[in-house]
Amino acid sequence: MLRPVYPLITERLVLRPFTDDDFDDVYAYHSRPEVARYLYWEARDREQVRTALERMTTQTTLTEEGQLLLLAVYWPEAGAVVGQVNLEWLSQENRQGETGFVFNPDYHGKGLAREAAEVMLRLGFEELGLHRVIGRCDPRNEPSWRLMERLGMRREAHFVQNEIFKGEWGDEYVYAMLAEEWRTRRR
Repeated sequence: MLRPVYPLITERLVLRPFTDDDFDDVYAYHSRPEVARYLYWEARDREQVRTALERMTTQTTLTEEGQLLLLAVYWPEAGAVVGQVNLEWLSQENRQGETGFVFNPDYHGKGLAREAAEVMLRLGFEELGLHRVIGRCDPRNEPSWRLMERLGMRREAHFVQNEIFKGEWGDEYVYAMLAEEWRTRRR
């Protein structure tokens, strides 16, 4: 079980549950086609963002497998939520999880996604006791797989045309890190 004590503070960021007050910041990136391009949803209108945000505000703990922890990434320097990070509890028995991230392109290239994603890996390995954490992305999403590599995750698979994604066959990269690799990296 994982019930973080919020907020989670890094050198530059504050990770916390989403609130209704985050609507404008979330809309600023959920409404952009380039953000949704490699995600399972299309760019969202205001009502779709409102509906998504209602769900996002409830995803604050992991009490059983299958649940998703989803946190707002607030950057005080910008005075805005600049993205989101998540950790999904895939299997309690096998101690498996999956992490992911979505960021406003206006804030790319500043190391913010890496800083926030490292928190999710720490939560998964050190607090939830996971053995293995994966990340998945479309191979065309180079910034995503490059970030996973910078985090120390290794590419384990390249699935070719493994699913129909937005009307066409799509490929998928799977990255992973083991708890022992996390501990070694942290030393």
